[in-house]
Amino acid sequence: MLGQYLIVFLVSMVPLIELRGAIPYGVAFGLPLWSTYVVAIIGNMLPVPFIYLFARKVLVWGKDKPVIGKFFTFCLEKGEKGGKKLKEKAGRGLFVALLLFVGIPLPGTGAWTGTLAASLLDMDFKESVLACMGGVLLAGCIMGVISVLGVSAFGAIAG
Repeated sequence: MLGQYLIVFLVSMVPLIELRGAIPYGVAFGLPLWSTYVVAIIGNMLPVPFIYLFARKVLVWGKDKPVIGKFFTFCLEKGEKGGKKLKEKAGRGLFVALLLFVGIPLPGTGAWTGTLAASLLDMDFKESVLACMGGVLLAGCIMGVISVLGVSAFGAIAG
């Protein structure tokens, strides 16, 4: 069982998958929802401060490198594009917009992209981490409900 929790933790740290994949994995393999939720939240939030503090610097450094340049440029452009959209829509409500951006469990709208966007927008560190935390908690709740309903529906169909 510890191995399954480790997988939930590690999957929740993967960009684009994050807890959107980790919670359904844990629930599908019979782990209790509450503990899966907590482990996935911790795993999803662990990279956030590092992304905020270092991602932009690393991406800018690597965008003109031969092997990694295209990918780094893609990440920078995606973060800048997401940040600009957030800023246009939110205006002064950027905290709430970032929270909702991270909290809607769609690919590309998680803590990684939200934190990168916050970094590119020069948002306050504490404010961006709190907004991402709120968004991750919201996304976790949504994915928990969907996962439980999905596993129940699958069990009813299969059994």
